[in-house]
Amino acid sequence: MTRAFVFPGQGAQTIGMGRALTEAYPAAQAVFDEVDEALGEKLSDLIWEGDIADLTLTQNAQPALMATSMAAMRALEAEGVAVTNAAFVAGHSLGEYSALAAAGALSIADTARLLRTRGQAMQSAVPVGEGAMAAILGLDLEAVRAVAEEAAQGSVCQAANDNDPTQVVVSGAKEAVERAAEIAKEKGAKRAVMLPVSAPFHCALMQPAADVMAEALAAVEIKAPAVPLIANVRAEAVSDPDLIRQLLVEQITGSVRWRESVLYMAAQGVTETWEIGAGKALSGMIRKIDRAIAGKAVGTPDDVQNMVKSES
Repeated sequence: MTRAFVFPGQGAQTIGMGRALTEAYPAAQAVFDEVDEALGEKLSDLIWEGDIADLTLTQNAQPALMATSMAAMRALEAEGVAVTNAAFVAGHSLGEYSALAAAGALSIADTARLLRTRGQAMQSAVPVGEGAMAAILGLDLEAVRAVAEEAAQGSVCQAANDNDPTQVVVSGAKEAVERAAEIAKEKGAKRAVMLPVSAPFHCALMQPAADVMAEALAAVEIKAPAVPLIANVRAEAVSDPDLIRQLLVEQITGSVRWRESVLYMAAQGVTETWEIGAGKALSGMIRKIDRAIAGKAVGTPDDVQNMVKSES
């Protein structure tokens, strides 16, 4: 059996995530302590006892989800399951940073600071209310690209997330995205849903954030990951630190090619994915992409124990 560890992106956050892991595993508690120290604030208090609206703010959600993923990873390691038990790591958008931290390419402290910077930069790149995103359900990637091109009308509208065969997300200027939602329904989409996001991620409007991240990433050490990363913008395995740095910058304005990434893993023989951290969204997408891949979620102490038993 060939396995990949996958790491969730924004939208998976919940109040209380990761807390049970810290109660069962000192190594998981140490992750949240390290993130709190790196950020100079008690993000863990917000994660476990705060308001979901505050946790959902991009600048908080991104490091919080990474911390939760890394807490689950450290719990697995405490039970003898290392990242090298997987053939690949991959993450959805911010999850790519979690994947790199899990694979030892980035330190937890650097990853927390990078994600705080990334969240702030993505939020401030476009004034609130001027951008939008919409999930188009029931049309494939090429059809949605055509919809986005028709809707743009001189503005920005792009296919941002190719999540699975039934869902592609468009991102861009608010009026253009609203047009895309209407055009998609005219062209046979089952639904077109405006997403409750605070900025139009993964499109050309994010270029100011990409510039910020280029500078931030230039200042941190990136090591070769212990196992290859399936990069969002390439949908293929990469291990070179300089290339990883470049692709993390490109990722800000580029599409998240999740469907293609899963197909790439399947072509490399992956038959099982472990979703490390909060939620089960990626496992659901993977099931729609390739039903031959078994998706398992690892976000609680019980999940960790079940995974350990499956290894023995």
